[in-house]
Parts: sequence; C-alpha cells; structure tokens
Amino acid sequence: MAKNLVIVESPAKAKTIEKFLGKEYIVKSSIGHIRDMPKKNMGIDIENNFEPTYEVTADKKRVVAELRKAVKVAETIYLATDEDREGEAIAWHLLEALKLPRDTPRIVFHEITKGAITNAIIKPRTVDYDLVDAQQARRIIDRLVGFEISPVLWRKISGARSAGRVQSPVMRLVVERERDISKHTCISTYKVKADLVNGSGEVLEVKLSKDFDSKKEALALATKLLSAELSVASIEKKPSKRTPKAPFITSTLQQEASQKLGFSVKQTMTIAQNLYREGSITYMRTDSFTLSETAIEAAGKVIEQQFGAEYHTVRRFKTKDSGAQEAHEAIRPTDLTKSSIYGVDEQTARLYSLIYKRTLASQMSDAKLQRTQIKIDISNTDEIFLANGEILTFPGFLKVYDYLSADDKLLPSLTEGEPLTLASFSARESFSRAKPRYTEASLVKKIEEMGIGRPSTFATMVSTVQDRNYVTKETREGFEREYELIEIANGAIVESKPSETTGAEKNKLFPTNVAYLLNDFLVKHFSNIIDYEFTAKLESDFDTVATQNVPWKKVVKNFYEPFHAQIEAAADISREETHGMRELGKDPKSGKPVSVRFGRYGAFAQIGHKDDEDKPTFAALRGTLDIESITLNEALELFNMPRTVGETDDFGVIKANYGRFGPYLQYGKKYVSLKEHTPEEVTLETALTLIAAKEKFDAERIIKTFADSDIQVLNGRFGPYIWNGKKKGKGQKNITIKKVFGDKIPADLTLEECKKAVAGKLKPKTKAKPRKKPVKSKTAKK
Repeated sequence: MAKNLVIVESPAKAKTIEKFLGKEYIVKSSIGHIRDMPKKNMGIDIENNFEPTYEVTADKKRVVAELRKAVKVAETIYLATDEDREGEAIAWHLLEALKLPRDTPRIVFHEITKGAITNAIIKPRTVDYDLVDAQQARRIIDRLVGFEISPVLWRKISGARSAGRVQSPVMRLVVERERDISKHTCISTYKVKADLVNGSGEVLEVKLSKDFDSKKEALALATKLLSAELSVASIEKKPSKRTPKAPFITSTLQQEASQKLGFSVKQTMTIAQNLYREGSITYMRTDSFTLSETAIEAAGKVIEQQFGAEYHTVRRFKTKDSGAQEAHEAIRPTDLTKSSIYGVDEQTARLYSLIYKRTLASQMSDAKLQRTQIKIDISNTDEIFLANGEILTFPGFLKVYDYLSADDKLLPSLTEGEPLTLASFSARESFSRAKPRYTEASLVKKIEEMGIGRPSTFATMVSTVQDRNYVTKETREGFEREYELIEIANGAIVESKPSETTGAEKNKLFPTNVAYLLNDFLVKHFSNIIDYEFTAKLESDFDTVATQNVPWKKVVKNFYEPFHAQIEAAADISREETHGMRELGKDPKSGKPVSVRFGRYGAFAQIGHKDDEDKPTFAALRGTLDIESITLNEALELFNMPRTVGETDDFGVIKANYGRFGPYLQYGKKYVSLKEHTPEEVTLETALTLIAAKEKFDAERIIKTFADSDIQVLNGRFGPYIWNGKKKGKGQKNITIKKVFGDKIPADLTLEECKKAVAGKLKPKTKAKPRKKPVKSKTAKK
C-alpha cells in the first residue's frame, strides 16, 4: 500500500516529524529552495510585465528527482514547508516542479509536536498564492537591483561588490552613526557624590541633585561643606512595581541573547532553528507576541505548582504591528513542564533556558517594590543631596527572570531632622558621550523600529553587510584620558588629575572605507534604494500583496521605472567624483599637500599631486584608520616606512614595511611575512629569529642550484620539481621531476637536462591514466 508523502524543508525536521506520524507516512526534505531564477541571466522578462523564469538549481536536481519518484507512488502528498512567506514560496515551487495539482494539501504548524502535526494533517489548506506573490515581488525586485546596480558599482567604486534594497539602508545606519560620533563635541560636567554617617555609624551614599558645569562651582560647594551642617530634610516612600515583558519575538530574542549570553545574531538564529526542528520551541521567525491559549494554560499550571497562585497572572500580549504576517505565535517552549533540555551543547541549553524563563515570566505577577528617596539639607547652600533606594517586597516574575536581591539597595533607617556627618566627598569631572556604536542586536532593534526588515530577514541583513566588507565587527582598545577630581580628606580640599581608559569597544559595528564612498554615492544617485522611508514603504507594499490581493507586478513596476532611470543616468558619473578625496593639510618637509582617498587596492594617503614634476608618494591606510577621520599627523606617520630594524654582517640591513599582502621584513632580496608583529614594533631580536626560520625553510626546500642560471631544483608539496626562476604571471614554469625523469635522483640532474625539461623537449616517463568512457544506457536515444 502506497504511503502518504509529507515534504518539509530540512532533513532534521523530517526525522522529527516522521517519528510522530507513524508507518503510514514517509517524510522527505527539499533541503530549502529547489528553484530559482538562473544565475547567469537575470531570469526576468522586463518587457513581458516582469515575468520570471525559474529553473531547478544544479545542487537540487538529485533532490527533485528523488521527490518525483516518491510522488509517483504516494497516496496523498502534503506540503509542510515553514509557515512564513519564504516557506509558502518553497511550497509553490514544489507544486510547480513536481507537477502537483493546485489543491494539493498544504499544512502549517507553529511547533513540531505530535498534537500540532496531527491537527495540521486533519485541517490542511492549499497554497496561499497571495503570500507566494508577496515573496515573488520581494525576490524579483532584489534581483533587478542586484543585476542592474552591481555593474555600475564595479565601474565607479573600487571595492564595492553590490548594493541591495535592504542591505544598503542597513549600511547607511552604521555610516551615519559613525559620522554622528565623529562630530560629537565632548562637554565636561562635575558629578558630586558623598558618604554621610548617622549617629549609629551607618553609611548613607548620596549624590548632589544636579551636576555642575564648571570646576569653580564644584570647588565652591566643597569649601562650603567644610563648615556645613547636614541633616535629613525628608524621607519619601512610595510603592512601585515592575511588569514582565512579552514573550520573545525574533528581534527581542536576538537582542536578549546578545546582552545576556553574548551570542551574535547569526548564532542565535542557528541555535533557535535547531531547537525548532527538534521540536523544543515554536517557530523562531515571528513578529507576533501572542501565546496560544494552550500555552497560557500550561504556563499557569507550572507557575502555581512551583511558586503558588499569588505568582500567577494571565496576560495576553497584542502584536504592535498590524501587518505582522510572518507567524502567529511568539517564540516559546513546546513543553512548559521542561525547564531545561539535556543531551545538547551548553549554548543550546542556555538559549532554551532563556526562552523558557521569558515565557514563564510573561504569565507571572508584577514584582512589588518600595522605593525610598531621602533628601539631605546642607545648612549654608540651597543645594541638596539625594539618596535613592528600593526594597523588593514581592518578587513576582523576578523569581525566574532577572531576579534582584532584596539587599541590593537597602538604605539605613533614618528619621527626619536627624543630623549626619560628612565622611567623604568627591566631585569628579565627567565627559559627555556620543551615541553608542551599534551592536548586531541593537542594529536589529533599529531596523525593526524603522520597518525596513522582517523577522525572516533580520539576521541576513546584519550578516550581509559584513560579508560584503561594508561593515566590520571589532573589539578596540580604549585610550588614556585625564580628568579633574576634587575630594575632601582630613578636613581639607584635595585636587588631583587621575586618568581613566575611555573609548574601548567590544563587538561593535564599524563602517569600512568602501562603505563611506558607497553610501554617499547611493544617497546622491540612488535615493530610492537607500532611503529609510522608501524601504519601509516597500515592505508595507509587500504586506498589501500578501493580505489585500494587490497585484505583485504593479508593486514591481512602481519600483523599477524610477530605479532604471537612475541606472541610465549613472552612466555619466565620473570615477573621480566617487572616490572621496580629502585634503588634510601640508607636509611640513616638502610643503606639498597631503590627501587621502580610495583606490583600486583600498584607502591610501598621498603627498603631492599627480601633475607635479616629482611623482607623488603613497602610503596605504592601515589598522583602524579611515578616510573620514584620519588626521594630518596620522597620515604623515604612514610615510615613515620602511623602518630600518637593524643591520648584521650575515643579512645586511633589515627593514620592516607594509605591503599589498600585509606587513613584512626585507633583507637583501628576500622577504619574511610578519604575522604576529607590526613593522613599527618588531625588534631586531625577533626579526633575526624569523629570518633564521626562513633561511632554514629555504635550505631544506632547495635541492640544487646552478651557477649563471636562475633554474633551481626544489622540494614542493607534491614532490621535487624544476623551477625556471620566473615569478607567477611572468612565464613561470614548474616541471614535476618524476613525470619527466622517472625515478632519477633530483640532486643528480644537470643544468642541460633541466633546460630541456623546461623547454618541453623531453617526453614524459609516466603517462596519465586514460579516462574511462561512460557506459551508454541501453535505453539512451540514438
């Protein structure tokens, strides 16, 4: 008897589902998308109203062939791809490629559990063509942008690989944030703190109710405090509460996993996808805060059993975005009786635990606190000190999520009018900060707020700009900075200038030099694909295709016509216009102008003009330097290369420098790569160690050399060979000795024999094995 066939996206998912369905069902995987527009050609007939051409991709031909065999013998076929637009599109492509009828059952489920799968089989639907059209509109517009703008970028901007409808606005966010940071003017203020002691010896930490704008004001207060009387002016106590957050959606899971677990966005989604496929959590690409009634009920039972009824509060969260279409439930464990899972790696267990705690907390009572504010009167000034604290009176949801100790901010027991004594005082200079650089998670949050992405694309958007080398994720060391400090010690005012480390960054996103140029080029000439509102409007248009039956070809046409006009206009843009030259000042030695710009091999500094009688000199930008913020002194420092490291009798002058392939040492005509040292810092001792290792390697590599000839007999990865002494691209030839001379000892070869081998005058001793002809099938057409 033929079995029922269920087609899913992933092999892992197939194995899990097959366990639930039993012997009457066979579950096979498409392993993602099976069809796409051809890579070589655009695959879109623009003249024929943007009609796309699809073909089975080369890597999926075997998969499709196996699915076709399974379809022929199956009694009923179910399409069970993921529940978002991308999954709906895959279901449609399967329908087309496998020549299935339009009424083929399509099943969806938010979790891979026996109940959810069985219920989906009982209540199937058919492919939702509106969702397919929305995905198709997105895919075709992305293909049009990629095919038409990429050649423009290759011609106009060195290093620009591509631009995209979504990736370009993301790149713009990082570029604009970096420019905001560089424009920030640092303003200093003085923050005042003090320790006060009551009659019982208890210490009260206080701060002044305002910050001072100048050192003069801070010193004036310190002087007054030397003779001031301090007392409790008022004590104000207020009840307060904290409310749990909604269960996770895609973006909030990415943000929380970054902050609490240190996971990258991509790492979070990979782990979450595995948890979903194994049946541990619901679908991980969602913008819905909703929990099913079954989940709400299950959470309530767990909370009341573990903590008591007073900890349970039923909450139903509503999705903010009315256009949310990616799924219909928040991310939660499929079984809320499981607080943890076993047999998985530590990172998977930690992410599951985070999802579990957030889900449970969302159905728990508010945390209750008592907040206290104490005001301290200073007898000889109108300024007041403040002390703030809070006591946790009922933990509520904090019992499982973000638990705070009740002792965290306890204040001593005081009464109004009670006198206090000054134990310590400090007025510390503090500096204003620019907006923080984005992390992957905070960038996702911004993208979501602006409406320029959807849950299924968040991780891809953030990783694509990094893969294209427009954005880099870096950890950078800070720098030392002095600050003013005013203290009171032993009844006297003490001033000092300690230092602090500032500007350190950990896993923050920085734009590359290419990103600045590409961003400015796109803003000027292709405003539609980099404009935030335009991109958000286009996402909204896709939603209308999915939900309001708007024709997808109309959305594509409205985008393409103005976009293509911009492509045609870009033909007249000069390359000079796009390479962002910046004048930095003059070289004090030569008096020539110093500038920076972007070229074929990256960003570089230049002294002089190309039209000068003397040719200009160049130096590549390196490290964290970029064309936007580099200073004249930093640029001039680049020209202090090569640096002479030292001189020895054996190796002569040893120099260190930067090259096209990285930092290196040079001695005579030989070079050694510097992998763990910089040219500025490498010592003579280290250089000699590296050179000795290089010489040893060369000695073992060289079998034989010949006087008055560049030809050498060398040891290589694949055995001894003859090298004609020429570099790659300039007539280099390498002749494998065994092929030409058989078992002859390489060291015994003469120069004459080597010359004949290089000239191709010797016949190979060993012949290549002939390829077997493919056996023709008896059924093959003649």
